[in-house]
Amino acid sequence: MKQLKLIDFVFFLFFFTESLTLPTKITQKFIEENIEYIAIIAFAQYVQEATFEDVEILVKDMVEYKDRCVANKTLPECFKLPNNVLQEKICAMEGLPQKHNFSHCCSKVDFERRPCFFFNKKADVGFLPPFPTLDPEEKCQAFKNSRKSFLNHYIYEIARRNPFVFAPTLLSVAARFEEVANTCCEERHKVSCFQTRAAAVIQYLKAFSSYQKNVCGAYLKFGTKVLNFINIAVLSQKFPKIEFKELTSLIEDVSSKYEGCCEGDVVQCIRDTSKVMNHICSKQDSISSKIKECCEKKMPERGECIINSNKDDRPKDLREAKFTDSENICQERDTDPDNFFAEFTYEYSRNHPDLSIPETTAKHLKIEWVSVFIWNQTDKCSFSYLIRLTKTAPQLSTEELISLGEKMVMALTTCCTLSEEFACVDNLVDLVLGELCGINENRTINPAVDHCCKTNFAFRRHCFEGLKADKTYIPPPTTKDLFTFNADLCQAQDEELQRKKDRFLVNLVKLKRELTDEELQSLFTSFANAVEKCCSAEGPEACFNEEVVIFHFY
Repeated sequence: MKQLKLIDFVFFLFFFTESLTLPTKITQKFIEENIEYIAIIAFAQYVQEATFEDVEILVKDMVEYKDRCVANKTLPECFKLPNNVLQEKICAMEGLPQKHNFSHCCSKVDFERRPCFFFNKKADVGFLPPFPTLDPEEKCQAFKNSRKSFLNHYIYEIARRNPFVFAPTLLSVAARFEEVANTCCEERHKVSCFQTRAAAVIQYLKAFSSYQKNVCGAYLKFGTKVLNFINIAVLSQKFPKIEFKELTSLIEDVSSKYEGCCEGDVVQCIRDTSKVMNHICSKQDSISSKIKECCEKKMPERGECIINSNKDDRPKDLREAKFTDSENICQERDTDPDNFFAEFTYEYSRNHPDLSIPETTAKHLKIEWVSVFIWNQTDKCSFSYLIRLTKTAPQLSTEELISLGEKMVMALTTCCTLSEEFACVDNLVDLVLGELCGINENRTINPAVDHCCKTNFAFRRHCFEGLKADKTYIPPPTTKDLFTFNADLCQAQDEELQRKKDRFLVNLVKLKRELTDEELQSLFTSFANAVEKCCSAEGPEACFNEEVVIFHFY
């Protein structure tokens, strides 16, 4: 299994800290040379109940297909995507779709069929027989008699029991197990050798299985946005001197590979993974000073070198203060929120290489509530939040929206005075969102909000973060006094005055949800100026009657 060892260089990329030059032609050659192992993994993951004999039939068919296309690339079948070809061949196996209940997938074609096969996978593998075990002497004898057959069986068994693990990881597991067998079969005490060395391989598989399932779960449920923050955090910690522009370019390559890897397209996963590795090593001078020697090594030594390389030295000009010192922080956030939060994660991660990835990536979920809440900009951020909340859930009463807005501001002002501000915000924001969602499961606001209220608790804040204005909302008919102002405004003080201003803002947003934040800000400023002007006038009522003309826009 000499070729299989070549894949040992790919597994660490799934933490996005890998770095190898692997041009397209080399990638294609690697796929062709390892077509048997790739076909075993794909088949065993898609149809976990299939026997090894079934797998052998498909492998033979795929090898013949590969040979035909290598000999003549102009054949019509050679223009198809490899994953589509593989699924077509699985569906063509007599009686197999009916026997294992995936006929409904075979009735679909191409890109509709792939997710069907994916969702047919079973995470609970209790229906499979126990993992076959052999006495170490028997195991070693089988290994010596036919390494290929021994390792094919091993890949088949681990793939069907780990249907969501990326193919390069499974290939690496098999390569590692081959090394264990090489060593232990020469040892006198084979039992203890296998127990010790094989345990490390299994632990490696479990770690990657857990990570990849979580990552793909987030990707399939929430898209690439969450993954981008994870990738930004990992790469920024490993390569702190990388420029943000270069990082965003790399993230595009990293994110693009998830569709294939997460949905089980083995060949596309390998190709996209190779593209990322090539990207990193081709820009190594601007990414890290620690990987130069690694990128010059040959396979597979380069992979282990990259894995064991240290995090690069932190630059001296790190700029985390940018997110606490800027007077325009809310404007920057609102202008391009995705880029704003991405850059914050980038700066925060390379400033804090000691934090775990979950602790780093978790910050982007809270940054909207904390980092933009600067003391001298409380009113601006409160204004922004109230607009957003009203646009998102206009069905709520004006008073409830104001109350929720007040509680959010209270949470922020409370937490920003504490050393553990992020943990504080975690707890208090969850309470506010919990109140928004309500205790009763039957509470209905609108489909988008209801979805976020019912989604995975860990992702609830992120779900709300991505909500847009509810375009289905039809505001009630306006009443004559909705925007009628009088001298009573002049008697209100502090909190009472703020509530009156908030009430004006919420009603304005409900009525004119199509207005931009800037237009709303302009109208709100006009209202505040009118209040100040008229309350200072000798005749406030007459002044209000004159000024109210500007609000007859509805």
